Amino acid sequence: MLHRVGPESGRRLAELRAAVSQGTATVAERGGCIKGYATQIAFFGHACAETTDDLKALISASKEFAGPGFLVPSRNGELLRWCLQNKLRITQPLTLMTVGLYNEPAGAYLPSIIF
Repeated sequence: MLHRVGPESGRRLAELRAAVSQGTATVAERGGCIKGYATQIAFFGHACAETTDDLKALISASKEFAGPGFLVPSRNGELLRWCLQNKLRITQPLTLMTVGLYNEPAGAYLPSIIF
């Protein structure tokens, strides 16, 4: 689930390694298995998880949201409603754009503004 194929995998791996060395990386664990990770819950960080509940655990465990906040895909209505119910607020509606073919990631995710 967390393995990606393609040119973006090398960039994500480098970003994850940097987050580990900076102490901002976190993981969601369930049943003794890693179910998701976050480089940082932030505008410039990304996260992916097997389920929306795993992603909620990553957000809940975050000590802070660096920068102006973090990106929540509005396609994940369950996560967006949960964020609003937990007193998080929408400050900037944005549109996810890509160059070339876009493949919707499996599972739940928080994209990064970086790419």
